[in-house]
Order: sequence, then C-alpha cells, then structure tokens
Amino acid sequence: MFNTILVANRGEIAIRVMRACREMDIKTVAVHSEADSNALFAKYADEAHCIGLPPASQSYLRIDRILDVAEKTDAEAIHPGYGFLAENPVFARECGKMGIVFIGPSDKSINAAGSKITAKKTMEKAGVPVIPGISAEIEDPESAIDAAEEIGYPVIIKASAGGGGIGMKIAKNAEELVSAVHSTRAVAKSAFGDDTVFMEKYLLQPRHIEFQILADSYGDTVHLNERECSIQRRHQKLIEESPSPVMTPELREKMGAAAIKATRAIDYTNAGTVEFMYSLGDFYFLEMNTRLQVEHPITEMVTGIDIVRKQITIAAGGRLDLEQEDIGINGWAIECRINAEDPLNDFAPSPGRITRYRSPGGPGIRVDSGVHTGYTISPFYDSMVSKLISWGQTREESIEKMLRALYEYIIVGVSINVPFHKAVLRNPHFINGELTTHFIEDFDVLTQVRAVVEGEKEKGVTLASAIGADDRKVAAITAAVKTYIVNQDRK
Repeated sequence: MFNTILVANRGEIAIRVMRACREMDIKTVAVHSEADSNALFAKYADEAHCIGLPPASQSYLRIDRILDVAEKTDAEAIHPGYGFLAENPVFARECGKMGIVFIGPSDKSINAAGSKITAKKTMEKAGVPVIPGISAEIEDPESAIDAAEEIGYPVIIKASAGGGGIGMKIAKNAEELVSAVHSTRAVAKSAFGDDTVFMEKYLLQPRHIEFQILADSYGDTVHLNERECSIQRRHQKLIEESPSPVMTPELREKMGAAAIKATRAIDYTNAGTVEFMYSLGDFYFLEMNTRLQVEHPITEMVTGIDIVRKQITIAAGGRLDLEQEDIGINGWAIECRINAEDPLNDFAPSPGRITRYRSPGGPGIRVDSGVHTGYTISPFYDSMVSKLISWGQTREESIEKMLRALYEYIIVGVSINVPFHKAVLRNPHFINGELTTHFIEDFDVLTQVRAVVEGEKEKGVTLASAIGADDRKVAAITAAVKTYIVNQDRK
C-alpha cells in the first residue's frame, strides 16, 4: 500500500479522497492555488503546497508543478479527483514516466474513451448498442444531409473531443443541420482545440442512465448497478438517484452486461462510469467517463462499497475482491448538487462570500462539502457548494428525507439553487419517476421554483433573514420553514 498520496484537485472531492486516505493510514499532500490557501481541503491534508495563481491554467492544470510537488514530497501516487486533469492522458503518462502511480486508468484507456467517434466505433465492434448516426467525422455540412435523411430528423451534432454537452446542437431539418455543424465546430475548436464533430439520431423521451464500474489489473470487472442522472440543465447533471425508477431486473442485467463489455473493450482498470441513453425501451452507449464521478456517493450509499477506497487499493496492485452476485441494492439514495447559482437567472454562477453556513444532518443524510462560514466561492472554479445526499428504505422515504434536509440547509451570502431542488422534488412528475433529460423545460420547473421563492417570502421564512442572526434565531427560522412545508403538504 502507498505511504503518501498527492491529491491533484480541490474542494469537496479533495477532502473526500483525503478522508479515505486517512482511514487507510496514508499521508496526503494537497496542491492549491493562491485563492485556495485557506480552503478546508488545504488544511485537512497532512501537507499543502501552493502551485500558482487562481486561474486553473496557472495552477490546477500545471502538470509540471504538480509533479514537482509529488517528487519533493515523495508521493508514490496521485489521485486526480474529477475535472481538471482527471481525464488527461498526458498527465497519466507523465506520472508513469516519473514512477508515480496515477490512480485511474492507463493513458491508452483514457485516449480510447476520450474521442466520442473512436469510442463509438470501439463499442460497435464490441457489440455494445450505440445510437444510430455517423461514426465518423463530418467533413462538411452538405455531406451530412443525406445521412440525416436516412437516419431521420431530428438529429444532434456533437463535438468528438468534448463533454458536458458543450456545443451540442439539435437540427430538425437540413437548414438547421448546416447551421448546427458550423456552430458546434466553432465551439469545439474554442473549448477543446479540436473542431471534429459527428452526428447522431436525437432520441425521444431520453433518460440518462449510467453504470458504475470497478476493474482491477487481474481481469476482474464488476458493475455497482445504475444511477439515474436525467435531471439536468444545459446537459449538466443536477439531481441523481440510485437505483433508477425505470429499471427492472431484466433491464439491469442487460445494461450491466453491456457496461462490463464496454469496459473490457478498452482494457480498462480502476473506477469508471459507462453512460447510456435510454429511450422508449431501448438503451444506447453514450460515453465512458474515465474517472470518479461527482455522483458516486449515491452508489456508495446503496451498495455499501467505498469506491475511493477501492480505487486506491486497485492502483496499489490489490485485487477487486468482489463478485457480481455479491453486489446488491439496499434502499434508495438521491443526490442534489448544491451550487452557488441563480436558477431564475439562467443558472448564472453566484460567486461571493458565505456569511452563514449550516449544513443539515440526521438519519439518512450525508453532506460532502468543502465550504464554511466565511468561505468565498471563487469565480475561477466550479460553483459547487456541496453534494447533499439522502438515503431511505424506499424512494418515497429518500425524497422525504431530502426535502427535510433542503429546508434545514442554511447558506447565506450567495444565491444558491436550493429552491430549484425543492421544486423538483415536490413535482408530481418527479415523484412518479417520469424523468427525461428535458425535465426542466417539459414540466415548467422554473415557474415552480419562482413559486417556491415567493411562497417562502410571503411566509417570512426566507433564509436571507438569517443574515446576522444568532443561533437561536437561525433555529427558529429553520423550525418555521419545517412548519411551513408540513402545512403545505396538508393542503
């Protein structure tokens, strides 16, 4: 086992990894920008080193500086977390050159999954279902028109090297297709330095379902069942749950087998996620994320498996020591991504100083966070405040616990998306499990968010009134919020 691990990330995921290391009696090294000098993750680590200015390009993306710290601190391994360099094959390769273990897959596996066109061809060859489309680069808009006619509109244009829905465009006819190709190509060039684009059939009533994978270097591979990730804004996930409301034992077996087949097709090791689109009874390979996912806690909650601990063990040469039949599902877990953003202003980020912070707790509630009262949400990085996770014996119970926790959460000083989560979890379509990736638009969720905000203002229970309040008043406000929601439920 390793003696020292450097965590090449920040915020809550850095703390999450360091907690696993502390349990395993492994020393941790943090690297941070000047903006994060006083951040919790930097203080939590056994040792912390500043590697540059606040912009990520001058700190968290500097491979040379990170490796320099690793060498100075005798770190035997690096955990990349997610984001930043987590899926960068160059970083994985440079770690190997220095004799440092990259806690993740090989650079070859990252490369194989990184290009959507290459990955799609690989999965087709392996017999994994893929979305109908052109598995090749679109050279010019006109060349795609004939194929689109054969596939059938609508179609969607995607960046091959991209992720997170960046640049995606939907086309309902030939004219829109030409415009979409030009637009996506320009965005892809700017965002990823690669203007390669491709086309797929646009699915109706799509759901985003992913399977968590663990694979060791001895050829053993298992999946940890599925997560439903359909509640999104601009293709970015906001609410996830496990298991999926649409899943059946038969479908889980088929999708799980396809996920393992996809993993083995690129000779994958460590933790990863195979993502599928599900539409009208069929499922299709979407992409593979070659890293730990933001939503991994809900899988941990329902399986009892510590995924980060498994990552470290596998990277150290240990065996997976898990059989597929041993992995079950206990209860239901939901994760809400609590972000400093305003859902009523197109989810615009809301950087600033948190003047009061109090996280919820109690049975069935987990909070993964790296913030505190006085902490400043930086404009240089992702706006995530925390991941709020609920667990219950049933989906209904998990929803109830999440709603209770949301109404206990005190975050003052920045706009947060808690009203959005309240609105979604009280939406009858969500309660019935009627989810699609267009949930926000299809069910006019933002109107419901506005109603939540206005309703709380009318009742005098807005959390903004907690500014400057002492602990007794905060407790009174929390109690008032809980009373209000109970009364609303009884109407």
